[in-house]
Amino acid sequence: MWQHLSSLRARLSLLLVAAGMVGGLILAGVTHWPLPQLLAWLHGGMGQDAAAPTPVTATATTAASVPMSPQDLYVVLAVGLVLLVLAAIWLAGRALDPVSRLLRALEGAVASYRDGDFSFSIAANRRDELGKLIRMHNELGHTLREQRQHLAQRELLLDTVVQNTPVALVLTDASGRVAYANIASRHLFNEGRSLAGLDFAELLAEAPQVLRQAVESGEDALLTVDMDGSDETFHLSQRAFRLQGRPHRLHSFRRMTRELSRQEVATWKRVIRVISHELNNSLAPISSLAHSGAELARRGDVDRLPGVFATIGERARHLHGFIAGYASFAKLPAPRPVAVEWAGFLEGLSLHCRYRLASAAPERAGWFDAAQIEQVLINLIKNAHEAGGPDDEVTLSIHDGGNETRVEVSDRGPGMSETVLAQALLPFYSTKRAGTGLGLALAREIIEAHGGRVLLANREGGGLRVTLLLPTAKAPPRG
Repeated sequence: MWQHLSSLRARLSLLLVAAGMVGGLILAGVTHWPLPQLLAWLHGGMGQDAAAPTPVTATATTAASVPMSPQDLYVVLAVGLVLLVLAAIWLAGRALDPVSRLLRALEGAVASYRDGDFSFSIAANRRDELGKLIRMHNELGHTLREQRQHLAQRELLLDTVVQNTPVALVLTDASGRVAYANIASRHLFNEGRSLAGLDFAELLAEAPQVLRQAVESGEDALLTVDMDGSDETFHLSQRAFRLQGRPHRLHSFRRMTRELSRQEVATWKRVIRVISHELNNSLAPISSLAHSGAELARRGDVDRLPGVFATIGERARHLHGFIAGYASFAKLPAPRPVAVEWAGFLEGLSLHCRYRLASAAPERAGWFDAAQIEQVLINLIKNAHEAGGPDDEVTLSIHDGGNETRVEVSDRGPGMSETVLAQALLPFYSTKRAGTGLGLALAREIIEAHGGRVLLANREGGGLRVTLLLPTAKAPPRG
């Protein structure tokens, strides 16, 4: 009951009732009593002053029976209107006073929020709708304060991480001036001094030419820079974006020398293990068979010598092929791309391996080194057959995408695990007992030398898809 009576609607309703009662009282006062009597008394006084005196008993009629003249009616209406206006102003002020005070408080709160100050709150103890609005405003301010505090903590954490990362980060605005730079970038470009507000182009003018040209290209790059008499390898990454509605550009310079050195050492260790394994697998039986052949010759048992020599020759040929494979990978010549008609190329490819063409040959000629791409496809199709799926599911498809040609070799074997997919293109990585780990690595080397890419993905329903993306433009190949 009290909640209903304390609501803003109930209070306004009570004020309207009070306004009606005041209007009724004003109407009664100006039409019945006391204003008519007052006007009659005033008229009677003025009439006695102007005429001869008469006995009081001669005026037996009451003041209420005196008719009201037009002038008196105007006076009554004017007095009533003034009283109504005054009453309306007073009641309106009473009704709108809490709303006005709340609006002023909200105006101050909005101004504080605009200035970034969320500590403003409204102190009021009301139980009506305005009180509910005030409580919601205070809760909003509390939420904004907490969010700002959390945001400040996250910004502090992010700034600490960015400042102490070994990657040099430089953020430039639309005019090319440095808007943000971490500690690593200050040491790289300005001997540890601040870079804020400096022209990044002027800083690059004093940097090595290779670094300056890489930044001016606007693309990601891997470059080697001569710094203090030693070579430093950097990976440069550049990204453009809008910050607070304005264009900015982020340059990151990551030192890769140590990481590449560790990868190089790990690669050489892997190569040594693979070569040692293959050499042992071939030299151990050759040594044993040579000893057996010498023993048979000493005994005069020459009938078994041809078999011994044949086995030694087979192991020697295997070792020769293994070494030749490594040599071909290390001495891969630069591709010599020419225009190649796909129909004739596929006809020649079918003489070396079996596959099912899953798409029509593109009408537009490709642009690649036919011998190298043929060797890549022969190896991929051979791997697809060795995957263990049906032979008729080994398919080759070629799609002309305009700027690049998409060549896909697919099978229905078991596919690859996520771990194998991540490492299958690395040199010397193989899941086969007798594998050298050079097939996919050689394919990747040839395709990237053409300016393309190699993608591996498992197929829905089982199997693997190897995708070769070859550019169609006659751009100079990478050497």
